[in-house]
Amino acid sequence: MSHQQIPIIMPQLGESIAEATVINYLVPPGGEVRMDQDIIEVETSKATMAVTAPCDGRLKDYTAKLNESYAVGAVLGHIEATREAAARAGLDQPEPPPAAAGAAPATTTAGSAGEIPRQVVPTVRGLPVPASAEGASYMSPRMKARMAELGLHAADLAGIAGSGAANRVTIDDLEKFLAHLEGLRLTQASPMRVAVADAMRRSWTRPLATVGLPTRMDAVLAHRKSQNPKPGPALYALRALAIALGENSAPAGRLIGSKIAHPPAIDIGFAVEAEDGVLVPVLRGVDRKPIAELVARYNQLIDLAHQRKLPPEASGGSIATVTNFGTFGLVWATPIPLPEQTLVLGLGAGRKAPFWDEAKGQFVPVTEACLTLSFDHRVLDGGAAGRLLTRIADLLQAPENL
Repeated sequence: MSHQQIPIIMPQLGESIAEATVINYLVPPGGEVRMDQDIIEVETSKATMAVTAPCDGRLKDYTAKLNESYAVGAVLGHIEATREAAARAGLDQPEPPPAAAGAAPATTTAGSAGEIPRQVVPTVRGLPVPASAEGASYMSPRMKARMAELGLHAADLAGIAGSGAANRVTIDDLEKFLAHLEGLRLTQASPMRVAVADAMRRSWTRPLATVGLPTRMDAVLAHRKSQNPKPGPALYALRALAIALGENSAPAGRLIGSKIAHPPAIDIGFAVEAEDGVLVPVLRGVDRKPIAELVARYNQLIDLAHQRKLPPEASGGSIATVTNFGTFGLVWATPIPLPEQTLVLGLGAGRKAPFWDEAKGQFVPVTEACLTLSFDHRVLDGGAAGRLLTRIADLLQAPENL
């Protein structure tokens, strides 16, 4: 029975992912593998993912090295497979004709005899933070070329005092700054940190504003105690935001040129702190699902985000994000919406506060937290943002209806 070498190809792991770092081998060389079995663990700027076996066979070797990055389409190793197994996976090729006496052996485009080239197929789509964007400040063509060569953006020059006309940063200023950096302790930023920085830099090119509203949380906390499993406070806020946007989705629209693109569905993300960054899992169609149906999936996605193993269907495509900065003891913050979003709802830490009770004619203690709404001021004005935030606060007073 004849065998073929099938290359293991670095897949397209996202719309804007050009490379990934190999961090673990899941199957030892010589081991038997099945088609679509996870065999290599890789890390992108947003998650840890797996490269799968292209077909049944024996894992012949790994050509990729651990902790090194490889571009999409790169060969990471080989699987030795029978022609029947390759055919079942759609990777078969005609049997090569016998070589004439004295003729040179035939080779394939993959670089070794009997190796079948494969096309790269995207495996994840809809990432919330596509990479690569030009800086907003003026740079001369020479400066742009030097910045591109170094992989820098205009935001990276914020700490440089410019000596050029109108305080512009010149090439000489940049080179002096780089020489100064050589004397400092430098560490490599993680792929996730670079992706988050890229997203926030581009988000900040828009006029952003934040409004806040102190909100009583006693009803939510009492309702939460009666539930099993108990929803997190941020899930109540997420559900209230979804209901409010289900009633009027215009505040979540995106301004594209002179038109506003309205959201096709109420898909809401929520921020989860991961190692050296933040991931945003997404709950779909939240306006149509009561909180009791959401809590199990919400908790599952938090666990997957901590492991940086979010499934493709839970990544990207959300119209707003909820972030619970109160978990860090913060009572007020101004979160920044993702580049493709107009809104981010924040929830601060709960604190005891005096509340005037008209019926009792006295102040009574309540648990109060500040809700904040950060928004793209091109799409939303302060009045509309305030009304949306007030509606969310009102919904939180009747958590049994969420």
